[in-house]
Amino acid sequence: MGTYAVTGSASGMGAASAALLTEAGHTVIGVDLRDADVIADLGTAEGRASAVEEILGACGGTLDGVAAVAGVGASMKDAATVVSVNHFGPVALLEGLRLALARSEAGRAVVISSNSASTVPLVDDALVELCLKGDEESARRHAREAQAAMPAEVTAFAPSISAYASSKLALAHWVRRTAVTPEWGREGVLLNAIAPGAVVTPLMLSSTGEDLDPDSFHTPMPLGTFGKPEDIAFWVHQFLRPEARFTTGSILYVDGGTDAAMRPDAQPSAMTL
Repeated sequence: MGTYAVTGSASGMGAASAALLTEAGHTVIGVDLRDADVIADLGTAEGRASAVEEILGACGGTLDGVAAVAGVGASMKDAATVVSVNHFGPVALLEGLRLALARSEAGRAVVISSNSASTVPLVDDALVELCLKGDEESARRHAREAQAAMPAEVTAFAPSISAYASSKLALAHWVRRTAVTPEWGREGVLLNAIAPGAVVTPLMLSSTGEDLDPDSFHTPMPLGTFGKPEDIAFWVHQFLRPEARFTTGSILYVDGGTDAAMRPDAQPSAMTL
């Protein structure tokens, strides 16, 4: 059995992932703002450093997998916080734990992106680029400035929708770029992402409210139903399994077909010369 760290373990998809791994007989180190083995705020540099230190202490320096699930939604009033938690949090955590993963015979990492990265037409390319450059201070400042310039009817519905979609897109791009570097790939540490759609969690309900109807939802729901945290936890578990030895740099949509319905010909895209 292995030892895994799961962020966002106190609720939603993180709690479901931690529960599934525990049921499978693994040791789980939960990380969250409350009700967790490691209490840390991944939206701050200090919180990330503390989380890495405590996880390394708990696992003895060798870690079999990390599920970076923690995140905040588009209903968050401060767009800068969204950027810090959703992008810089998982990136710093995984970079800090990479060597511990490399010491395992089958180090695995999976992060939670979102289908909003490809289905919300409010991605801020400049913000994505700042995230990928690792410039958190500038990214936070830009996110707040862009939020202030957003039409009031948009921010009234989802105050940080652009920062949310942009941070999740940046995270997916980071996974693709990072997974194939020698420091990860040749060390046997596999890195993938899951892009959930409309999954009923406290985070989603804070953005949409309790009155949910798949037939009148703001994005297509081809299956006619919303996802459950357990639907994401299943794939988290699969990506973390030692047997998942030939998959890295992948972005798996677990969204009931929403992205396929909205962008049926977008993937795969042909390489051009």
